[in-house]
Amino acid sequence: MLRTRLASLSSLASRSNLVSVILVGNALVWYFTVLRVLQISQIGNGLVWVVHFSTLILAAVAGASFARQMERSRFLILWMVLGIVASMMIFALYDAPEILVCLVSSFLGLSLGFGMPACMSYFTDSVPIEKRGRVSGITMLACGIGIVAFGFPIFVDPDNLLLVGVILGIWRLSSLAVFLSAKDYRRIERKESVPSYKKVFGQRSFMLYFVPWVMFSFVNYLAVPKPPPAIEGYLGTVQTVFMGAAAVLGGFFIDTIGRKRIAIAGFAMLGAGTAIIGFSGASTEGIHPSLLYFNSAIDGIAWGFLLVLFVLTLWGDLSHGSSADKFYALGVMPFFASKLLELTVGSYILNVATSTTQASTTTLFSLTAFFLFLAVLPLVYAPETLPEKTMRERELKIYVEKAQEVAQEYY
Repeated sequence: MLRTRLASLSSLASRSNLVSVILVGNALVWYFTVLRVLQISQIGNGLVWVVHFSTLILAAVAGASFARQMERSRFLILWMVLGIVASMMIFALYDAPEILVCLVSSFLGLSLGFGMPACMSYFTDSVPIEKRGRVSGITMLACGIGIVAFGFPIFVDPDNLLLVGVILGIWRLSSLAVFLSAKDYRRIERKESVPSYKKVFGQRSFMLYFVPWVMFSFVNYLAVPKPPPAIEGYLGTVQTVFMGAAAVLGGFFIDTIGRKRIAIAGFAMLGAGTAIIGFSGASTEGIHPSLLYFNSAIDGIAWGFLLVLFVLTLWGDLSHGSSADKFYALGVMPFFASKLLELTVGSYILNVATSTTQASTTTLFSLTAFFLFLAVLPLVYAPETLPEKTMRERELKIYVEKAQEVAQEYY
């Protein structure tokens, strides 16, 4: 059985898979490092965040349509060059007037959003649907490691924006170099069928996954209790460790038992964790540390599952053989909208909850848990996107492997 698992892992390391993982992982690490720079350097404020995320979302919607006007390999090369230029503009944020900060942050959002749907569509076309969950899980784990690694120089000297810009520019350049060297895999056939946004929204299966994802995204930032400063770092470490492990594990589960079950499990775990905090009857300052650690572990597992599913895997499945650009442009929109709310009004709402009565705090977490559980209902009617034949073959394979293990014990 171990030999079979190792063979399965080696089959994921094909060159086409590796190129697509590098493109997606490089872009995500770059972007979340940029966000961290804006946060740590205290550059981002309400207006800057609104401009940044609005540009990112609009660029993704426009880029998914514009990408069809060019050969995909050329479009992706242009997008990565845009990222290199944007990285070198970060140094201009130091002691800059607000209008310049807004312009640069807008360009940073543009440099990710404009080409990300095409990059994700390339990922979908490169990785077979029966391997997509596992490759996505490994990609998400690699992204987490990369984000943590990039965090060290930023925390050491967050004001040295020139150095940060150079490092990020080199990082994006490395992605371009890999893509240019992979001549045989740059021109992976792109799907010719291009649905309109109206057709995407009219697809029942898309809406049954999209609606709960929107509901979750808009209440998720309310579900995080304000931890005591003494253990805040430890809680973040616990959540990160569980998230990384769950990303890989969830990727294998997604390809084995299906996307729908993992989506329901992820939402249910987040709702359960929040409900326990709410029903504890304590204010946000009086929550017992053990509950906070438990909540961090549950959140990490749930987020590991959901990020692999809703950011990298699901929207490519729902494209059903057509171009996935617009599915990804719409599918990741709630995630960035949630991030905008978290950075602008999230802290204000949590501070109000902390300063009010214990009953109000309990009500906040209880309502949040209710909406998280409510988000599960559309998923009950959602179709499974992993082909049934693939699921049956894997179930049979697992059964045969277990039967062989039992037989070896007796002979």
